[in-house]
Amino acid sequence: MPGQGGFPAPTEGLVLTHFLTVRDVAVSRDFYVNVLGGEVILEENPATVKVANSWIIMNPGGGPTPDKPDIVLTPPSPGDPVSTFLNVRVADINAFYAHATAQGVRFLTEPLDRKAEIRCYMRDPDGYLIEVGQATGLLQGIFADPPASG
Repeated sequence: MPGQGGFPAPTEGLVLTHFLTVRDVAVSRDFYVNVLGGEVILEENPATVKVANSWIIMNPGGGPTPDKPDIVLTPPSPGDPVSTFLNVRVADINAFYAHATAQGVRFLTEPLDRKAEIRCYMRDPDGYLIEVGQATGLLQGIFADPPASG
């Protein structure tokens, strides 16, 4: 369904992409290529990387534009609350964890078994949170314990 050159431009229906406001396009682009195995579709303006069956689009931040008045795009700052994150599903979390760690990625924790899945979290160069998980018990109808109420 992508258009010419692999760019996410559907000829019918729609394609879902994820846009990230980044500080350094080249650094972020390399992260998504080297850690998640992405393929560069466009180097910049906007940088577009195809990752598995999805696309990540990256551009620097900026102020309002005519089509998004009153909106300022900026990457997250340390300590900012998280309201969205990328969720990556892998076939072998231990292999992914070893590969990403070898690429210099620092995870919040090692992969943890949560009954339904084994998962861990990392951050990209701009601080965006990325969950990496492998479905395990969920495939047999086993769910994780509910979160503690707070």
